[in-house]
Amino acid sequence: MAVATREAYGKALAQIVVEDPNVVVMDADLSKSTKTADAKAVCPERHFNAGIAEADLMGISAGLAASGKVVYASTFAVFAAGRAFDQIRNSIAYPKLNVKICATHAGLTVGEDGASHQSVEDIALMRSIPNMKVLQPCDDIETEAMIKAIKDLDGPVYVRLGRMGVERIHDESYQFHLGKGEILQSGRKVAILATGMMVQQALKAAELLETKSVIKPTVVNFASIKPLDEDLLLTIAKTHDLLVTCEEANVLGGFGSAVCEVLSEKHPIKIVRIGINDTFGESGKPDALIEKYGLSAKAIADTVSTQLKK
Repeated sequence: MAVATREAYGKALAQIVVEDPNVVVMDADLSKSTKTADAKAVCPERHFNAGIAEADLMGISAGLAASGKVVYASTFAVFAAGRAFDQIRNSIAYPKLNVKICATHAGLTVGEDGASHQSVEDIALMRSIPNMKVLQPCDDIETEAMIKAIKDLDGPVYVRLGRMGVERIHDESYQFHLGKGEILQSGRKVAILATGMMVQQALKAAELLETKSVIKPTVVNFASIKPLDEDLLLTIAKTHDLLVTCEEANVLGGFGSAVCEVLSEKHPIKIVRIGINDTFGESGKPDALIEKYGLSAKAIADTVSTQLKK
C-alpha cells in the first residue's frame, strides 16, 4: 500500500481542525496539492488562502499564533524554506510561536517539476534556525501520528512531506515521540540510519545485503531530525563499525551532517553519507531520479558492501 505523506497530512489535519476550535489552517494557493483542502472541506471558516505570497503566508500565520491560535501553514517545501526564510526566522522562530510549517513536495521525488521545485536544502535551512524542530515521517501512519502530536508542542515545527506514494512500514499501534529514533531491524557491524522515504530504501537495501549473505545491518528510522536522538546514536555508534546515513536531501547540512556533528564530538566512527551530493536535481520520473542520484536500495547496499571490503 503506497500513500503519499502529504495525503496522510490532509487526512490528519481534517480531524484536528474539527476537534480543536483553536486550530487555524493557512495555505498559499496550493491547497489541493498540499492537501489542506481536506481541512477546508470540513471547516472552511478556519482555512485561509494567502495566495501566491509565501512571505505573507508566514507573516499572517505568525500574527494568528501571537493571538493564541495554533497554525498549520502549508506550501511546497522549496517555497516554505526558501522564499519565506526571513519571515520564518524573525516572525515565527525568534518569538517561538506555535506555527507548524508542514511543507509538501520535498526532495527529488517531486519528479517532473524539476530542480526549481525540488527542495534539497530545506533540512539544512530549517535545522539552522534556533527554536525550530525539524521532522520527517516515513509513511502515512507516522505522518498522521506526527501531525496530531505537534499540535501540543510548544513553538514552531517544520515537517517535511513528500509528493510520491510510499509503502507503509508501521501499523496502527504506532506512536510518535519527539526526539526519538526507532530501530526497525537489529543487526551487526553496520547500521543504516534513514529519514523520510529513504527508510523504505534502507529496509530494501538490508534485504539485498542479507540475500547476498554479506551481513544483516541494523536499520533505524529517524523521523525526528531536530531534536536528534543522541542517546540512541551513541549506543549504535558504540556497537557498530560503520554507520550509513540516508536522506533525500543535500548531504551538506542535512540529516547526515546532524549525525556527524554529534558523533565527531562524542564518539568518532566511520560514517558514510548517502544523499544528494551538493547538486541540483532535474526533471524526471521519481524512481528514475532515485536511481540516477544514488538513493536506491541497490546503491545503499553497494555502498555498504564496498565499505565492508575496505
